[in-house]
Amino acid sequence: MKASTLQAKFIQIRSNKLFETFVVTVIIFSALLVGVKTYEISGTMYSMAKFLDWFISAFFLTEITIRFLAEHRKRDFFKSFWNLFDTLIVIISLIPADDTELALVARLVRVFRVLRMISIIPELRILLVSLIKALPQLGYVMLLMFIIFYIYAAVGSTLFATINPDLWGNIIISLLTLFRVMTFEDWTDVMYETMEVYPLSWIFYLSFIFFTAFAFLNMVIGIVVNVMEQENANARAEALEEEGEPSLKEISQQISQLQLQMLSMNDRKDA
Repeated sequence: MKASTLQAKFIQIRSNKLFETFVVTVIIFSALLVGVKTYEISGTMYSMAKFLDWFISAFFLTEITIRFLAEHRKRDFFKSFWNLFDTLIVIISLIPADDTELALVARLVRVFRVLRMISIIPELRILLVSLIKALPQLGYVMLLMFIIFYIYAAVGSTLFATINPDLWGNIIISLLTLFRVMTFEDWTDVMYETMEVYPLSWIFYLSFIFFTAFAFLNMVIGIVVNVMEQENANARAEALEEEGEPSLKEISQQISQLQLQMLSMNDRKDA
């Protein structure tokens, strides 16, 4: 009885919005602390920063422990990728490696503690999961974009290499130049230079920008937005299930069953 009461308290703490806000605040503060350490600070400030760093690590360990104890089935805690990620980051950050050869690794791990905001804030999780799920579709778009890049780089290297070898000397340099054109980084200077020899070379640049900066990048945005909408719908459905309310799938199934029942009743009346 006492164990269940204690677990209920841990569940209450874990679901408390004020506690979640405080955790996010500590994560942001830990990121700022890492930034402070990149400056030259006095010995007193360094000792204070080190103490705060250990306090943050201890707080994160306490927070992970609360989340673990609040789980009904302890094995389910480690089935979540985000729980595993948080636990790994916290455990590694507890290793005293500041005065050893692994000091650089320890500092990098403390930087990655900022990523814990993704596991804490559901909206950030949806964004990251949507991006990961969109990668297979994005891969084909990127492949097609690379083919366009390669064709234009080969043409540019063939036509413009004698004009400016620094920009069009070989296909690798041409790819970098085309990336500069796609991002609109002084691309008009590149275009005007080649137009002095080939007046119609503006067609080369404008068609390339149309394919890459307009067409393909909009395709990428469209794919990510589509996947994000699906993830938001799934998140809303899961929230409804947790609240005990029927999801859209269940409602549609119930409507289908009612339609079948009405059809069968009509058939009986006709008979």
